[in-house]
Amino acid sequence: MSEIIADAEIDCVGQYCPMPIAMTKEGILGIDIGQILMVEADDPAAESDILAWAKRTGHEIVDFRNDGGMLTFYIRRMK
Repeated sequence: MSEIIADAEIDCVGQYCPMPIAMTKEGILGIDIGQILMVEADDPAAESDILAWAKRTGHEIVDFRNDGGMLTFYIRRMK
């Protein structure tokens, strides 16, 4: 798989619920439709929170990685 190029990045490492989801919501509004936001977090709750939020709001999870508890989301803004 080729490397995904993010148009913007949000660092939520060290932040705990509800900050990763709040920061992701804010970050997605800062990019254009079709662009990709990369979010990094280490709060275990962020995995289910961000995946559910993206599904609920209609944004596309392009890729998700869990590397030893470091969560990386690539989210395409769809609207």
